[in-house]
Amino acid sequence: MNLNKAYWDKKYTHDKTVWDIGYISPPLRAYIDQLTDKEIKILIPGAGNGYEVDYLYDKGFTNIHVIDISAKPLQNIKTRIPTFPDGQLVQMDFFDLESPRFDLILEQTFFCSLEPSHRKAYAMKMHGLLNEKGKLVGLLFDRTFKNGSPPFGGNEGEYRSLFTPYLSIKVLEPAYNSIKPRKGNELFFIFEK
Repeated sequence: MNLNKAYWDKKYTHDKTVWDIGYISPPLRAYIDQLTDKEIKILIPGAGNGYEVDYLYDKGFTNIHVIDISAKPLQNIKTRIPTFPDGQLVQMDFFDLESPRFDLILEQTFFCSLEPSHRKAYAMKMHGLLNEKGKLVGLLFDRTFKNGSPPFGGNEGEYRSLFTPYLSIKVLEPAYNSIKPRKGNELFFIFEK
């Protein structure tokens, strides 16, 4: 399966985005609520419709950078937040992103959209994109899927093996506040460089 720009454009054009819950997930909202430094540099990769962007922006965070391979979800964000800086909405392949370093990277369904063969490259890239003491925070599925297409699942042991060479695992535990359809199937994590 070729999960390229055309694949994702088609998903957004035909509104085949079953992963999109239409609002920020409760675990990410709870994490953001405890952040106090509004100046931190934040990346939301593979953002899709990126409801985290709305939430952060409404709370006064402005150094938010959003990347997606497809233009449509970025346009959706701009429609919802007309004052969001155009230069911080970037259409490109995540793996082509170079140079900038971030204090916080938020993960919400991007990892599970990547073919498992790209997971090591993802972990390495995250290490390279984070400032020292920077954090990768988000949700990972704690279950397998047998459909051969996104979402691709996994488990805690697999994630520990994958990320330990690159980042320090501060938290990796069942999410207590997942939405009902994902209850018992998500792990909340905080990894630090």
